[in-house]
Amino acid sequence: MTSTSPPPAGTTATPGFGTLPLSPAMLDNLEQLGYRSMTAIQAAALPPALLGKDIIAQAKTGSGKTAAFALTLLANLNPRRFAVQALVLCPTRELADQVTTEVRRLARAEDNVKVVTLCGGVPLRGQLATLEHGAHIVVGTPGRIMDHLERGSLQLDALNTLVLDEADRMLDMGFFDDIATVVRRCPKSRQTLLFSATYPEGIAKLSAQFMREPVTVKVETQHAGAQIEQRWYEVTENERLDVVGRLLAHFRPASTLAFCNTKAQCRDLVAVLQAQGISALALFGELEQRERDQVLVRFANRSCSVLVATDVAARGLDIASLAAVINVDVTPDPEVHIHRIGRTGRAGERGLALNLASLDEMGSVGRIEQLQGRESDWYPLGELTPASNEPLVPPMVTLHIQGGRKEKIRAGDVLGALTADLGYTREQVGKINVNEWSTYVAVDRDIARQAASRLNAGRIKGRSVKVRVLEE
Repeated sequence: MTSTSPPPAGTTATPGFGTLPLSPAMLDNLEQLGYRSMTAIQAAALPPALLGKDIIAQAKTGSGKTAAFALTLLANLNPRRFAVQALVLCPTRELADQVTTEVRRLARAEDNVKVVTLCGGVPLRGQLATLEHGAHIVVGTPGRIMDHLERGSLQLDALNTLVLDEADRMLDMGFFDDIATVVRRCPKSRQTLLFSATYPEGIAKLSAQFMREPVTVKVETQHAGAQIEQRWYEVTENERLDVVGRLLAHFRPASTLAFCNTKAQCRDLVAVLQAQGISALALFGELEQRERDQVLVRFANRSCSVLVATDVAARGLDIASLAAVINVDVTPDPEVHIHRIGRTGRAGERGLALNLASLDEMGSVGRIEQLQGRESDWYPLGELTPASNEPLVPPMVTLHIQGGRKEKIRAGDVLGALTADLGYTREQVGKINVNEWSTYVAVDRDIARQAASRLNAGRIKGRSVKVRVLEE
């Protein structure tokens, strides 16, 4: 096994994509999409990957890893051959959807590259019909991919590229045997690209069984940069959850992702915050897909102030402009801590990481300090005073519209119904998410109930619809 790493941070800027053996059409498309220079993981992984080498890459969400494997599988693709040539396995449906979107953007340089998403929580019927029409690239979760393989609706004879994305989380979620089953159905001559934020034992086991002389590329863990302010507070177990409410009242972040180590802690914290009048929702593994979709949409479109999640449940989430991360419990894995806080302070914005630790957790705090190369900054709980008497209320409310892509509803139809038909301004309408069977639209809190009532009495795309307000 060979290994390679990018140049140390701060020495030279990463090179542009023009240094890679990519087609002129692909380079033009990258330019249009705003890809100026490679991220560290792209600069380390793409040269050997484009030579056809198997790759084990250690990189976290938000590092540019999706483009690293997408450019490789697109370089291997023959669009004129209408068969599945690339398969990307992801731990969650949300990550699979994000990967599909990114691959489609990068595939614009080629004619008619068909990308299909195969995940649980979605009726099989539609997926079977889609596969009958053929596909070049499949992105999905292990369970649903296995289902299609067993039914014979998915054929992998022509596969040349297999990607295991966020492999560590797939292992955390107990997918080792499922992954092994899928990999055994792939041609032996394929290229395998494995991406993982951490390097648990299972990764070595996977690579030993299913990879050919893989090149290992590792980008040094990104230490919390100057744009992330980290604050530590010592707490007792009894006061831990109450202190989260005090942090929110003091700092009043517009959006907060709060991490707990257990599902039970997630549920307890949400109950405490909701009792304080704070809009909070929980995200953990047992939620049905529809509930999970609604929680994520409401948080992403700014109609929920706090999302409380476990690490596994939050994996693959990429929320733009996250104001704060609160570590309600200290994670025993210091690299996981880095990934948690790295979700705030992105794209040049300032971020805030607030950490609670009891005396029992000081060993874990020490390991985090060792990895970050600096001591933690501790602050007294006494400094936490409410910054305002006004409750911390999200600016938007989400409306749920029964009907989605299957009813040919598009985002423009919903925006038109609210603005052209009902007279609201574009500024009063936020994100619009159209799913297979449902549509979610964020509107200003002041108009939410009136807008829902008027949409129920009116029409979208010439037909009556059922609309309800999503609140706790």
